[in-house]
Amino acid sequence: MITKPKGCYDIYGKEGRYFQKINEVVSMLAEVYHYDFIRTPIFEASELFHRGMGETTDVVKKEMYDFKDKGDRNITLRPEGTAGVVRAYIENKMYGDATQPVKFYYSGTMYRYERPQSGRDRELTQFGLELLGSNDAISDVEIISFGYQVYQLLGLKNVKVKINTLGDTSSRLEYRKVLIDYLKPHIDTFCEDCKARLLENPLRILDCKVDQENPILKDAPKTLDYLNDESKKHFQEVCDGLDILGIPYEIDSTIVRGLDYYNHTVFEFIAKIDGKELAIGAGGRYNGLVSLLGGPETPCVGFASGIGRVALAMQEEQIEVEEDAIDAYLLYVNEDEKKYAIYLAQELRLAGFKVETEYLGRSLKAQFKQADRLHAAFLIILNSEELDNNEVKVKNNHTKEEELVSLDTLIYYLDEQLPNFHEEEEECSCCHHHEEEEE
Repeated sequence: MITKPKGCYDIYGKEGRYFQKINEVVSMLAEVYHYDFIRTPIFEASELFHRGMGETTDVVKKEMYDFKDKGDRNITLRPEGTAGVVRAYIENKMYGDATQPVKFYYSGTMYRYERPQSGRDRELTQFGLELLGSNDAISDVEIISFGYQVYQLLGLKNVKVKINTLGDTSSRLEYRKVLIDYLKPHIDTFCEDCKARLLENPLRILDCKVDQENPILKDAPKTLDYLNDESKKHFQEVCDGLDILGIPYEIDSTIVRGLDYYNHTVFEFIAKIDGKELAIGAGGRYNGLVSLLGGPETPCVGFASGIGRVALAMQEEQIEVEEDAIDAYLLYVNEDEKKYAIYLAQELRLAGFKVETEYLGRSLKAQFKQADRLHAAFLIILNSEELDNNEVKVKNNHTKEEELVSLDTLIYYLDEQLPNFHEEEEECSCCHHHEEEEE
């Protein structure tokens, strides 16, 4: 038997409904925030990620799926979404568009070769936002606000925002020097990866999962102490904006992000899962990436969120995503009725109703059971004699009441009755809940 690759998963059933719900909320919110959808290739030239993310980052050194294609080109399966969006921005000369800033959202699969564990997959699905062309702190606030609102609309309660700043290029370079001087005498107490990071990417030591309890880190210099005036002003404006919107946040100097292209604001969305904290989304400002990849100097900010991780958080908080109920199920017995069922199902679907019918030639009794399994609101029972009279029998699957309805008015009938059906269901559910409480 052929099985799926390690670290990859078939998403369907209940989990599929979580994924679908998350994407629906993201798409809805992207529309009101005025972000256009963008789709970039799943694989790109390896140089894009090596240059964009930084040769010394863990993702580039350890986690990328690099390969040669049949034309002997160096190709990489995308490990994240930002670099591809920036490449599209440059290649399509969007920086010349008068309607700056350019605002995009995406949702798609990413690939990272790492040890599979809860919340970490080799094939992962992310949604993300990128805002290109604005250096104003209001852009940082908008990106954080978008992520926070997504999680709120999904019903997540145990999510918090952790935020920090790396400052501009001069502030970051100054801090990097101070951090190296501080860590160097103690580097032998750190893991092998951190020893290598000292001169390559020292900020990554601050969020190392292996050394997070190392006491040396507790007294490490803070980025906030090495900001120039411009960087302090930008960060204060971001915090002020979050205060205006009532978005709770915690300043955490260990938030540095693992990719070289970040500067100024960096942040993470943290959810509690099984009593532990898990980053379900993260991002920040990356003002130098467009120029690094061959475009003009362009300030940018963005974030991405793992849909699988968000689904995990929703399940941990016992947020249910209801199975899709259908509006009507068409039942029939003979071939003539079957032919009409095909026609009527199409007509009702084109009118906007969720409709199913029989595909396996089961008995009428078995069809009733199938309709119940699919949570059909109404049963439309096709009978040859009634069809000859231009009528069908419609049964309310909650009250069990039946009514002969003219085919000419069937669509209007369902339009009118479906809201009543759902109201009756809610009332019944409430009554049942109260009965349980009294018991």
